[in-house]
Amino acid sequence: MQSSTPRDRALPGGKKAGAGHPEASYAKAPKKQDTHRLMAMDGTEGNAGQPGPAERSHRSSVSSVGARAADVLVYLADDTVVPLAVENLPSLNAHELHRAVREVLQLPDIALDVFALWLVSPLLEVQLKPKHQPYKLGRQWPELLLRFTDAPDDDVAMDEPSLQFRRNVFFPKRRELQIHDEEVLRLLYEEAKGNVLAARYPCDVEDCEALGALVCRVQLGPYQPGQPTACAVREKLDSFLPTHLCKRGHGLFAALRGRGAKAGPGEQGLLNAYCKVKEAAGGDSGRGASLSTHYRAYLLKSHELPFYGCAFFHGEVDKPAQGFLHRGGRKPVVVAISLEGVHVIDSREKHVLLGLRFQELSWDHTSPEEEESVLWLEFDGDNEGTPVNRLLKIYSKQAELMSGLIEYCIELNQTSELAAPQETVSGPPSAASSLPSSAQRPQLQRQGSVVCSRLQHLSTIDYVEEGQQIKRVKPKRTTSFFSRQLSMGQGSYTVVQPADSLEQG
Repeated sequence: MQSSTPRDRALPGGKKAGAGHPEASYAKAPKKQDTHRLMAMDGTEGNAGQPGPAERSHRSSVSSVGARAADVLVYLADDTVVPLAVENLPSLNAHELHRAVREVLQLPDIALDVFALWLVSPLLEVQLKPKHQPYKLGRQWPELLLRFTDAPDDDVAMDEPSLQFRRNVFFPKRRELQIHDEEVLRLLYEEAKGNVLAARYPCDVEDCEALGALVCRVQLGPYQPGQPTACAVREKLDSFLPTHLCKRGHGLFAALRGRGAKAGPGEQGLLNAYCKVKEAAGGDSGRGASLSTHYRAYLLKSHELPFYGCAFFHGEVDKPAQGFLHRGGRKPVVVAISLEGVHVIDSREKHVLLGLRFQELSWDHTSPEEEESVLWLEFDGDNEGTPVNRLLKIYSKQAELMSGLIEYCIELNQTSELAAPQETVSGPPSAASSLPSSAQRPQLQRQGSVVCSRLQHLSTIDYVEEGQQIKRVKPKRTTSFFSRQLSMGQGSYTVVQPADSLEQG
């Protein structure tokens, strides 16, 4: 699910944000496993100096420093932390904390639309609406976990969310190409890079190498023939490629492999792509030169991935029946939902099982009160030459959240389509108008691509014209088995409502 968590407050000894932001101070975040330790945000703990990483991991991210002020930590995509001093924390909403982060980082106004605050833990991710109050959501986190996850009670008791400053799920990709502020581009680049390296965005090898080459350019500077580039890449290979492409041999042969030995397939492909990275005209040859060109190149390449900028949900689907006993079972999946559509990704194999644009699907969900919580996806199919309707059943306690997000994304798309003609007539020409649009960019159509659907790995319910309630053979999106589809009326997306007291967004 979407996740959002604001963290504000400055840690003692914070590092400077860099030459571009001389007054913005923030520090390196604790190790990844510690960043989900959120806020007991009750102001009962004192802040007696700067704790070490081990000590900090057992401590609330919000602690009292006075009668009305509190410490809040907001984590960025590059694992740095923005510490803020805030007053009246229990009454602060996400919009106010968002503004505080923007002021510390000295981000332009566009950042209000580009980024959102998320509450994130290993068990659940929630993007906050501007009016949501992070303090209240943090206190109600166990209730949210019980309602929207199947986590054991012990895990629920130990889980704490962190506030993170992340890309807004509802920010269109096309608007990213109009951004020129280097720090905004860097934050978007860092988040996309993290999702690629963690295999949250499944990528083909060719794309991993192309994206990794841009990371090499950002971190190592321009490719210089004759320099010890291969050694630098090899030593930090997992900083450029997903883990499954960094596997190396073990034992004697691996130990005998010297620094000048021939690179493995992943390394060699990365080096080949690195040397082909083009530099901007007019220089950009030094390590200190502007990196905006390469951040934008990384984002443009990431835009080819159909699930870029999505929110993630967890669930299970039925496996096709196999063997003599026709045993199936279930497999874990990740459901990725963005403004463009829905993708069901195999959690273990890291490839797409089903990808649908909103124009290609209808949907509904059942709640636990009715039966097991399920998200239903309906789409056109073919069964031995006969056009059929196919139903995919996704078991997930987050079905309600997924259904609401789909509905709201469709509503936003319809609104933007109505506004588009007016923008064309009255709006100023875009500085990025010469760049190819998402519709013009070539899509990934490689045979066996990880982004192509694998319906043979899914167990669906197929039906044709039979009975009183289904009146057609070939399904059309304007008349569906479900009432929810692209042609529906207006709706609204409510992120989380664990209790009546939770403020509505």
